[in-house]
Amino acid sequence: MWEQIRSNRRKSFFLVFIMAFVLMGLGYVVGEALARQAGFSGAGIIGLGVALIVWLVMTLVTFAGGDKILLAVSHARRIEKQDHPQLYNVVEEMTIAAGLPKVPAVYVIDDMALNAFATGRNPDKCAVAVTAGLLAKLNRDQLQGVIAHEISHIINRDVLLMTVLGIMMGAIVMISEIFLRSLWYGGGRRSRRYSSSRGGGQAQLVMMILAVVLAILAPILANLIYLATSRKREYLADANAAVLTRYPDGLAGALEVIAHDGTKLAAANRATAPMYIANPFKKLKASAGLFSTHPPIEERVRILRTIGGSVSYAAYQQAWKNVAGKSAGALPESALSASESQPVRTAHPDAAKADKRQQMRQAGDMLRKVNEFFFLPCACGLRIKLPPNFKKDHVACPRCHRDLAVPVAQLAAIGAVADTLAGETPGRRAPGIPAAAAMAAPLEVARTGSGWQSFKCNCGSTLTLSPSFSANQIRCNQCGKTVRVKQA
Repeated sequence: MWEQIRSNRRKSFFLVFIMAFVLMGLGYVVGEALARQAGFSGAGIIGLGVALIVWLVMTLVTFAGGDKILLAVSHARRIEKQDHPQLYNVVEEMTIAAGLPKVPAVYVIDDMALNAFATGRNPDKCAVAVTAGLLAKLNRDQLQGVIAHEISHIINRDVLLMTVLGIMMGAIVMISEIFLRSLWYGGGRRSRRYSSSRGGGQAQLVMMILAVVLAILAPILANLIYLATSRKREYLADANAAVLTRYPDGLAGALEVIAHDGTKLAAANRATAPMYIANPFKKLKASAGLFSTHPPIEERVRILRTIGGSVSYAAYQQAWKNVAGKSAGALPESALSASESQPVRTAHPDAAKADKRQQMRQAGDMLRKVNEFFFLPCACGLRIKLPPNFKKDHVACPRCHRDLAVPVAQLAAIGAVADTLAGETPGRRAPGIPAAAAMAAPLEVARTGSGWQSFKCNCGSTLTLSPSFSANQIRCNQCGKTVRVKQA
């Protein structure tokens, strides 16, 4: 396996070198063409320097917070284990199986399309993000296959490579766009300069034509390298996922469900599309081409279904050969001799009894929670879901018409005793009680039932307890106060 990853890295460095050569060549030619158009030559090195500076600035910005930018662009919100225990358990399982040093941060994308991606510079700082639609539609085995696929991208350093190539492609596109737009808006002046030029007119024209051709072709070539790299790495991630889960049918079933879903991912764009497990734009049943972000999804499913009763990298390689009808495999042969075969496990019991309606409801409630909806249970059994901008302190139950007060955490311990003795309203400090003692006193809230329940911290922020919440306290992220949770 490590030999396979090393081989992958060598090829990756070669691709990065080609992309860097295209970037520097474009910068040099564009710089020289603009210099000759202005009446002097020898400024190609300046254009090369500008191209490298643009790339360096974009790289620094991306490495400083590229994962956060990608997650923000994708409308992903971080969740905790209590918000979706099954998803977190699957991520923890695959983290252990892959030997990652820490559990990746878990994010949910507020979209009902079916997709997922991984991001991060290295295994110590990484994250996996899945859409709410994926959580609503997949069973446990299928979800495990998707998470194993994304974690495989992390351990193979695919995320870092695609980030570097994406930055270079962005720099190439930026330089090409600026140059071509400058020609468009100043075309008349330049044509008059060429016609009036004598000695160096021909050289200027040739250099300008070369710059225009390269400005058009360089982004296309960069995009082809970027997409070809993405397609090749999908096969390796599929093979890794099959080995990590020991259940190829899990990922195969997930890909089939994704293929039959017609919902488009609203937050995806052309630069981030190769990061996802499946193409978020094109019809997934289309055959692969030079501009495809992913291999054909039917081919990926057939390979996984053909692996048989034991799973290994060698088994995946043979399945790929059988499906593709080629003698050469998708994985390096040098890595297959150390591949250990393991029997395919049986399906997880929870996968067979998955309740689709319950999954959909759980995914919806989790999205409401991360979007700061307020869950207010009523004695009649109705759970009212109030929008984040709800500011009133009372609401009428639409079913039984009870007047329900919005719960607010109150001071506990010394603060509560002092308030009672002083006859003050809860939440205010009584006379004679030191300010430090009142500030240090924890807050307290009573929990009713075991479903989703929200309350207000005394700083005004909303805190929500999920059905799986079992701790006796929760911390407010806004003010840092600890709130004790007492079962009513």
